[in-house]
Amino acid sequence: MFTKYGYTTIGIVAALSIIISLLGFLNHSSILRIFFIILSLVLFIFTLNFFRDPDRTSPGKDTIVVSPADGRVLFVKEVFDNKYIHGKAKQISIFMSPLNVHVNRIPITGRIEYLKYFKGRFIAAFEDKASELNERSEFGIKSNHGKVLFTQVAGFVARRIVYEIKEGDSVRQGDRFGMIKFGSRVDVVVPFNWNEKVKKDDHVTAGETILFEIN
Repeated sequence: MFTKYGYTTIGIVAALSIIISLLGFLNHSSILRIFFIILSLVLFIFTLNFFRDPDRTSPGKDTIVVSPADGRVLFVKEVFDNKYIHGKAKQISIFMSPLNVHVNRIPITGRIEYLKYFKGRFIAAFEDKASELNERSEFGIKSNHGKVLFTQVAGFVARRIVYEIKEGDSVRQGDRFGMIKFGSRVDVVVPFNWNEKVKKDDHVTAGETILFEIN
């Protein structure tokens, strides 16, 4: 299964792969012929792998926050949020490599009451300052147990953030809402009284892995 966000890109890459393969078949050098054919296959397989969209089953509990993204935990830290939570908070940042599934999912059921998009730079997503300097989309959800802020952050390679939700929408934990194309990062910020359930370098799965829980 492939995400609808990638249909156009898959089509373009498929056409490009065919052209590269034809160049290989028309080449008189056997070495170059093999090179072009392998290049076209690698390019197409990488694209299909990037836009895969497997089904996920969320816990469906409103006392937890699940990961919005597949990837590796970069940071688990205390912060002071003045954007949406407005107070002492906890943040978990997740780095998505180009080999991860890149479809993003809603971390908790509630209503979108804060949404902002920022144009910015494209420094490496694993840099701490990327969440403030890079192109990003910020979303605030009002849940039954408090506010949750999460951010799609573009990275050095990622140059397009896609999302379908808007301010005022009711959203459900685990539902797909967008993606960041070709490597990126997602930040999740919750009030300080929530308990973190993962640690640095843990691998997490969008829609399934529990990041925070409230007693």
